[in-house]
Amino acid sequence: MVTNKFIKLCTLLMLLGGMQANAELRIVVDGGVEEPTNIAVVPFGWNGDSPLAENISAIVANDLRRSGMFKLMNEENMLSSPESQAQIFFRDWRISGNDFMLVGSMKPTANGVKATVELFDILTEKKIWSQTIDSSGSDLRDVAHYIADEVFQKITGIRGAFATKVVYVTVQGRGAARKYRLQMADSDGARSQTILASKEPILSPTWSRDGQKLAYVSFETNRPAIYIQHLSTGKRQKVQSFKGINGAPAWDPTGNKLALVLSKDGNPEIYVLNLQTGGLIRITNHFGIDTEPTWSPDGQSILFTSDRAGRPQIYRVAASGGKPQRITFNGNYNSRGRLTQDGRFLTMVHQDASGYHIAVQDLQSGRLDILTTSRDDESPTISPNGVVVMYATKLRGRGVLAGVSLDGKIKFTMPSSLGEVREPAWSPFLN
Repeated sequence: MVTNKFIKLCTLLMLLGGMQANAELRIVVDGGVEEPTNIAVVPFGWNGDSPLAENISAIVANDLRRSGMFKLMNEENMLSSPESQAQIFFRDWRISGNDFMLVGSMKPTANGVKATVELFDILTEKKIWSQTIDSSGSDLRDVAHYIADEVFQKITGIRGAFATKVVYVTVQGRGAARKYRLQMADSDGARSQTILASKEPILSPTWSRDGQKLAYVSFETNRPAIYIQHLSTGKRQKVQSFKGINGAPAWDPTGNKLALVLSKDGNPEIYVLNLQTGGLIRITNHFGIDTEPTWSPDGQSILFTSDRAGRPQIYRVAASGGKPQRITFNGNYNSRGRLTQDGRFLTMVHQDASGYHIAVQDLQSGRLDILTTSRDDESPTISPNGVVVMYATKLRGRGVLAGVSLDGKIKFTMPSSLGEVREPAWSPFLN
């Protein structure tokens, strides 16, 4: 029997509530690793006459803090403010309990700002990374996120994802005054901007693998249609539209094809549309509801949600079609599957007696771990480095975005002070 929640997913009528447009998200870290790495990010020196528009060292510190893997030394506890190695007395910083420290200095240039940064292992007193970065005055946040990514990778061995973006959908007003917006922001919620505003629902945003395009569903013509947005030019194009459902677009790795859900033949099925030729291939053929496609990283197969066994579960089928293989068996409800870039871990919405949660399944061992304890979790999206799952949930009755690491140890929420947020989609690496 098809559940009401599953029907809502298939008919793409999910967005409820209201939100003020262009509101920035605020990140609150709820939990981190048991033994975080101690690091001091010393305020960078500035050799300029006017204050900078952004505090780069503070942004770096906040990026590392919200990862849940670092414990940042409070600035008020720092005994000095070195800007280079020659000014560092390592013994003082070692006594303060720090493992690493980042120092830096900035100065104005004819075209903007030059930042020189150095990262040190305090125990060995060795420099493990340094770089001089030239930038325009308008991209200081990009510089900060880049530095945080480098520090994160040098210490953890994992590529940082602070310089990525996230898109999400918001809603403002009620009834006839309701307005939907597709928003894009930095991964920390800053610099939000409106990609599209409409009086009709906007759903299922998804990034192309090169980070240059978005695909999404819009009801602006009073029926669902899929659109592609070119971010660099603002160009927008409508994908071939059919009667019935046109929904849940998913880019293949090349950016030349979209998997999508169509009901043009009477039942929701998975199709693949070649964007270059216009050719359309039907991938599934079953009386059950097939929806929520996502590509494997190598583009050879498509995962999707289907109730063909009586309850929603996740299946895999060859990208050219064929007999689907069921891959989730734990519990009576698993949907909205998303793969890490190495193809090993599958995140999903999993239902148990207490509600709908975010879960992850190791496709090698088959082990399923439930990562969240909230009751109304949906729309998981994975950071491009495979470390964190962002999802939509409820906090005190209001829709927010939240995140959890794949091991369940790091947790954060991203509430907006002005209303509801839905349908997050994390970008690929953008540099």
